[in-house]
Amino acid sequence: MSDLIHLLPDSVANQIAAGEVIQRPASVIKELVENAVDAGATTIQVLIVDAGRTSMEVIDDGKGMSETDARLAFERHATSKIRQADDLFALHTMGFRGEALPSIAAVSQVELLTRTADEEIGTHLTLAGSKVISQEPVACPVGAHFKVENIFYNVPARRKFLKSNATELNNILAAYERIVLVYPDISFSLHNNGAELMNLRRGSLRQRISDVFGHRFSQDLLPVEVETAICRITGFVGKPETSRRRTTQQYFFVNGRYMKHAYYHKAVLNAYERLIPEGTQPPYFLYFDVSPADIDVNIHPTKTEIKFENEQAIWQILTAAVKEAIGKFCEVPAIQFDTEGRPDIPVFDPVNDGAHAPQPTYNPSYNPFTSPSHGSSRRSEAPVQDWTALYDAALPKSAPAEAPSFFDEPAAATILQEKSPAHYQYKGRYIMTAVKSGLMIIDQHRASVRIMYERYLAQKSAHSAVPQRVLFPEVLQLAPAEASVLQHLQDDLVGLGFELTDLGGGSFVVNAIPSGVDGDPLTLVRNIVADAAEHDGATVEQSVDTLALTLARNTAIPYGQVLTNDEMEAIVNQLFSCSNVNYTPDGHAVLSILPQHDIEHLLG
Repeated sequence: MSDLIHLLPDSVANQIAAGEVIQRPASVIKELVENAVDAGATTIQVLIVDAGRTSMEVIDDGKGMSETDARLAFERHATSKIRQADDLFALHTMGFRGEALPSIAAVSQVELLTRTADEEIGTHLTLAGSKVISQEPVACPVGAHFKVENIFYNVPARRKFLKSNATELNNILAAYERIVLVYPDISFSLHNNGAELMNLRRGSLRQRISDVFGHRFSQDLLPVEVETAICRITGFVGKPETSRRRTTQQYFFVNGRYMKHAYYHKAVLNAYERLIPEGTQPPYFLYFDVSPADIDVNIHPTKTEIKFENEQAIWQILTAAVKEAIGKFCEVPAIQFDTEGRPDIPVFDPVNDGAHAPQPTYNPSYNPFTSPSHGSSRRSEAPVQDWTALYDAALPKSAPAEAPSFFDEPAAATILQEKSPAHYQYKGRYIMTAVKSGLMIIDQHRASVRIMYERYLAQKSAHSAVPQRVLFPEVLQLAPAEASVLQHLQDDLVGLGFELTDLGGGSFVVNAIPSGVDGDPLTLVRNIVADAAEHDGATVEQSVDTLALTLARNTAIPYGQVLTNDEMEAIVNQLFSCSNVNYTPDGHAVLSILPQHDIEHLLG
């Protein structure tokens, strides 16, 4: 029998390993920019074409590499960051595995121009599929210039699974934001297809947040700063009124590294308890400085999952720090009332006044089950001994039948014919009407969501949406990632009745909204962008469904709105003309029927 086990070639092993490190163009940008930061760069430029599919360039003015280092950097596990395993617990750099450059070279065509300050001539290195094509001297500035072309050209199966250019660009912007928010002392720029998406100058952290997310956004931030023996936490949290149903401006950083941490996210939300509406979340930018020996970043190649040794203690520190920041913002000065002519109330002094604490007495032999209750007026009656008889009397003789919750088209038509013309609104939330089989209860908001959702879909398919011009056009300022999402949705929004003008630089003018829509146009568009970003990578049909659902939620009848009988009749009739009367588009029940025999049993 021949041997079955054999060593894989280096090129194949590199392609397999690259699957963990290089997942999409955004991974390449992240690794190269982090290397530039570790190299001490003060200016970093990123140039991409076709959202990274065609080419990606990262240019920095760091310390560069020598000819030998440039060649060795593309070997697996070659790194300048650590020398032994103990160095993993004393990391002060972004990278340390020595996997990024070999993984990039394994699945793309790479060119590198680099030079150190003590050399007059630099190095030009060309690789394709982990193989060195050429290496020659070249005149170039100090620093490094990486050019990565045709990503996954030799792994067509992975290239096929890349998303649309808009989706891949959003991923690049998200990865880029996580780096630029950590290093406000470095200048960054980002261009896509020759268009400038970001140009961030050096400055303070608040200035950097302002440059990325807009000047108005930075005005609603509250500073957080606390220093203890365990850690130091700095940054900003949003004011309670800036909370949104969905927000992407939530960032944790530890020792300059972006991390995801659901436990600490709950700590922040705990500080906002009862200050923000249920279902909304605040923005935050929080930076942890912890001893490298107290954390473990070597969990996953993406390095976004981090373990803390003092996780519970840091949770408490974080909650207290955020509460303090909110408390300072919400602090109300004490009011000094006029005390002239107020009565003199003496202070009670238990020692000098001779007061003594009462001495409680009790009967150690008292048994409530064998002794009569002295607090009851029925003193002569003995306690009930047979407790099962009480439970048998309280329990129903038979389990009630479940109310029907699903109606097909014939059943819905029958219900509509048999319903009463009179309706009752219960607590501004439910519409109650009598039908032949019992009492029908309809959630007015969910019913309105279903009605509006199908109406917007019909208008979009029939191109019959009617725009409603706003009295004063308003300017909407979005972050680059949000602006990219809105540009991708602009044609679909026009089909629903919006009119938007792109001013560039993340600024859009809202000229018109769909007819019949009330509320703030800017908030409406922000909610649509947030929902679309959450369903990243959806098909065109799914995007239209998401837009219609978001629009329906924002225009539906809210809870608490008082309705006349005619209005309730219209809602019921429109609901039963929908394709699905039972559930909202996101799966929540719209109505239920309390059967007649259950009502009789309750009152029997």
